[in-house]
Amino acid sequence: MTSPLLEIRSLHQQFETFKGLATVLNGVDFVVQKGEEVGLIGEAGCGKTTTMKCIMRILPMPPGKISQGEILLNGKDLLKVNLKRVHGVRGISMIFQDPTAALNPVFSIGQQLTDVAKYSLASGQRPSKREIQGSVIKVLQDVSMPDPERIMKNYPFQLSGGMRQRICIAKALIGVRDLLIADEPGTNLDVTIRDQILRLLYTLVENRAIPVILISHAIGAVRNLANTVYVMYAGSMVEVAETNELFTSPKHPYTQLLLAAVPRLTGGGIAKGITGRPPDYLKPPAGCRFHPRCPHAMQVCQEEAPVLFDAGDTHKVACFLYR
Repeated sequence: MTSPLLEIRSLHQQFETFKGLATVLNGVDFVVQKGEEVGLIGEAGCGKTTTMKCIMRILPMPPGKISQGEILLNGKDLLKVNLKRVHGVRGISMIFQDPTAALNPVFSIGQQLTDVAKYSLASGQRPSKREIQGSVIKVLQDVSMPDPERIMKNYPFQLSGGMRQRICIAKALIGVRDLLIADEPGTNLDVTIRDQILRLLYTLVENRAIPVILISHAIGAVRNLANTVYVMYAGSMVEVAETNELFTSPKHPYTQLLLAAVPRLTGGGIAKGITGRPPDYLKPPAGCRFHPRCPHAMQVCQEEAPVLFDAGDTHKVACFLYR
């Protein structure tokens, strides 16, 4: 079997706060194979974006601190690479969930995309202005932006939310070599524009054969795009399986409740949410972090943290029900 493109091993991420040490990531294990589309789902605040920011090395340190773990890209541990040199070995781009915050309001769209292209296209020699300009116009055309030359003269505030998100996708595509991370790319958009953005992203990923990690609360979008889905709860991966298997036969109690809470077009009343709330990261419960909300909790769940047990050929579940 070929080595994975990206592998996270036992990642522990903490934050120093005024109230104490918050352990947000509690031993994350995550794998992306070459050419694979991976989905990541879970409640808000469970650590999805924090995990991706650890990969990108953009979390402020301090107050953040990675106390344990490895992030291997093509076999090289990104956590051991000097921060000034990490761009040269990373080749990962990220689409952030808020395009307004991701774009600098005082620089034109052309300036921001040109700067990204200037560093991304450099390979031993400086690219010419014509090469940079051509690459920027090409990527704007790829994301279906009308009149790219005019758009490059605009500032972010002159564009709609959907257009700003397309610019963020274009910005990510310029610099991507190994992996694209899409963090809730339709969060701040209305449902019609969100659908357009997700369809655009799906088309670009297919056409360019780019491995992608899609973080989304839109379960249907993950189901359509991803080959493999990870379910995350309170800083840990609780289940991983091929997409069809996870949606047709979820194993972990949290996954079952999460999918049951999704509204359905067929009706059947208002979907119920999951009782309780995610744990306080300053004082997380011992053992399985989900046990205070779990309808199947046992004594062992309060004492030990479960590892990922095999529940099929490619199906793994962090639950003592499957030990």
